[in-house]
Amino acid sequence: MAKKLQNQQNHFSLRRIKPLTLNQEDTFDAFNQGKHLLLHGVAGTGKTFISLYLALNEVLKGNSFYDKIVIIRSVVPSRDMGFLPGNVKEKTKVYEEPYREICDDLFGRGDGYDILKTKKLIEFGTTSYLRGITFKNAIVVVDESQNMNYHELDTIITRIGDNCRIVFCGDYRQSDLNSKERTGLLEFMKIIDRMGCFDKIEFGVEDIVRSELVKNYIVTKLELGFA
Repeated sequence: MAKKLQNQQNHFSLRRIKPLTLNQEDTFDAFNQGKHLLLHGVAGTGKTFISLYLALNEVLKGNSFYDKIVIIRSVVPSRDMGFLPGNVKEKTKVYEEPYREICDDLFGRGDGYDILKTKKLIEFGTTSYLRGITFKNAIVVVDESQNMNYHELDTIITRIGDNCRIVFCGDYRQSDLNSKERTGLLEFMKIIDRMGCFDKIEFGVEDIVRSELVKNYIVTKLELGFA
């Protein structure tokens, strides 16, 4: 049994991914140039997938400047996780599933995400538990940022300490927030644009890689004027 477990650990390697669209290629280039990133655009374009891939590829290098990846997302519809049953770990588990699926895919095994967490190479958190925290030596991936109000986005970026990179992923049109709170991401993006240390990459329908059905649906939805 111990030998079998050791063999599983020895076969833990990240599969290589190549960009499939021009905007994905721009994302690879900007990340490799050391930029902070804001990836904005329609669903199905691989924003979260390639962000995690690039972060993992960097953290797993033998000479990496970074110790870990921190994934952050908001809990919607209720940001107060006290409404959810169980302890913090149980409350956040359901929101980790997309990242578990991505990591398991990238490592070609069903326990890829669990191994990364055990090795403390990945941490997951929500915007409900950020006060008093300073991230150091980490690549921070902020996912579903359209579901964060301005205060949450402001809180996240002011938690960034020494030797960190940050990647924001989102699409204003997919927001679950009310109309008043939705402006938070747009206001935040204006600040990011002015700072000069971020590359903002806009993903359009031509970047959809999830499936032809998804692409057809989103194109049709936009043609009909639905958000």
